[in-house]
Amino acid sequence: MTEALGRSFVSLQIPNYRRYFVGQLVSLSGNWMQTVAEIWVILSLTGSGVAVGVTTALQFVPMLLIGAYGGLLADRLPKRRLLLLTQALHMAAPLAMLALALTVGLMPWMVFALVFVRGTVNAVDYPTRQAFVMEMVGGNRVVSAVSLNSVLVHAARVVGPAVAGVMIALVGPEPCFALNAASFMVMIAALATMDTDALRPSEPAPRERGAVRAALRYVRATPELWIPLALMAAVGTLGFNFQAILPLLARFTFEGGPGAYAALVCAMAVGAIAGALFTGTRKRVSHGLLAGAAIAFGGLALLAAGAPTLALELAALAPLGAASVMLAASINSSLQLASDGAMRGRVMALYSIVFLGSTPIGAPLAGYLSEVLDPRAALVLAGVAGIVAGLGARAAFGRIGADHAQAAAA
Repeated sequence: MTEALGRSFVSLQIPNYRRYFVGQLVSLSGNWMQTVAEIWVILSLTGSGVAVGVTTALQFVPMLLIGAYGGLLADRLPKRRLLLLTQALHMAAPLAMLALALTVGLMPWMVFALVFVRGTVNAVDYPTRQAFVMEMVGGNRVVSAVSLNSVLVHAARVVGPAVAGVMIALVGPEPCFALNAASFMVMIAALATMDTDALRPSEPAPRERGAVRAALRYVRATPELWIPLALMAAVGTLGFNFQAILPLLARFTFEGGPGAYAALVCAMAVGAIAGALFTGTRKRVSHGLLAGAAIAFGGLALLAAGAPTLALELAALAPLGAASVMLAASINSSLQLASDGAMRGRVMALYSIVFLGSTPIGAPLAGYLSEVLDPRAALVLAGVAGIVAGLGARAAFGRIGADHAQAAAA
């Protein structure tokens, strides 16, 4: 058990990745503070579940529209330098939101616009960060690194919302915007002080027409890529909409305030950290793990939909968080390992699109179901999507395996 758990942390033996890990933890904690503050501002101004869904969606519309080109930039340009630029640009939206909040006062359209700006920068930043992991740690440690990335993402989901909930309750959302802007300086320092000689950069992709279409053809011809991507597309669109669902559960189902919202986010994040550490103990990602994690996610989402009290909801969200991160981290790792170096940025951009870019479709739908029916209805949709997609992936992997066996026999 100790040896297996140690495999989860093996990527931290690399100094560059340690710097990256610390920078990401601080930066993502600030980002979660920003997200909680934005959503609570919108919910306070409008009282609308649909408006919450739109806010979440606008953060990811740019990923849906231009995420593939963000991945192309990651394939063509030095990833560390590109990340230094995107991290600096990320400071603009929270600083603007802080200035508006302290002067004229925030209105919904202002929040919507600045969320969209933040999402536009993220359309380049996110796929670049995903592809940069392999350059820091190499193929032997990528499962550990991706799993630890999930740990820090969800650790940030504990720290950020907890701090944001206290700040919003005591003084309002403005300090959340200020701290988020400041947090990017830590990530910039981490990137700037890396040992560039220890990185393993892939060959830059050639500048040619049709590079995005070439990536789509490459994925379509590779079952180890298109099946996990299709699985993530289904679950990401219909299931991974917790940024919209959790505040509505807190406000309307359990009649709570910022503290209840932060508690729901933290419960899911604690489970997610445990799931990420378990995933990191795996030496490889099997087809069974991918399909099984999706099915488990679906079953646990249905269990959460039926929780009658806040305490039981918190208990249900912890294992749901574990299953969600096992699914996402396993798909991420499998794509990194199955991708050619010159295509990795674009493949991870496609992952970013189906993981985050699907939110503009799923989040308003989750908000609508929550407002018209009940927030629990959005959890039911997530549960059905996970089970159906997991069974579909299992069948697709089975057919591919049978075809390979038949070809070998011939």
